[in-house]
Amino acid sequence: MRDPTACDEGPWRRLWSGYAAFYKSQIPAAVTTATWQRMLDPRSAIFGRVAVVDATVVGFSASILHDCTWTTAPICYLEDLFVDPEYRGHGFGRLLIQDLVDRAKSQGWSRLYWHTQAANPARHLYDEYVAADDFVRYRVIFHSG
Repeated sequence: MRDPTACDEGPWRRLWSGYAAFYKSQIPAAVTTATWQRMLDPRSAIFGRVAVVDATVVGFSASILHDCTWTTAPICYLEDLFVDPEYRGHGFGRLLIQDLVDRAKSQGWSRLYWHTQAANPARHLYDEYVAADDFVRYRVIFHSG
C-alpha cells in the first residue's frame, strides 16, 4: 500500500470507472478530476491509497478524515474501495482496509467507518472487521457536481 502519485492517474481512472460501473453510477468528468486532484493535495481532507502489484495499480481506497462532535480525535470515513476484478480474492481489499486500521491506530483516529449496499459481495470481508450496525442512511441530494 502506498499513497497515489501523479503517475498513477491513468490506472486510477480505469479503476474509478470500474467502481462507478459497479455502483451503476455516472460520475461527471469534472468530479473525477477534482477527486483525483484532492487525493494528491496534502491540504485536502480527502486522501487515497493504492494497492500495487509489480508496478500495476490493482486497487484503491479514498477516505476522508474529519472532526466529530462525539470525540476530539479525528474520524476516518472510507468512502470508496475498489479492487480490479482480475485481482479480487487475493486479499487486496483486506490490505486496503487493514492499511486504514493501522493508520488509525498509529495516528490516534477515534474510529474508521464505511457503508455499502446490502447485497455487496464484499460484505463477507467487511464483516470480518466489525458487524454492520442498525443505522439507516438518509441522503438529500442537491446536485451531482
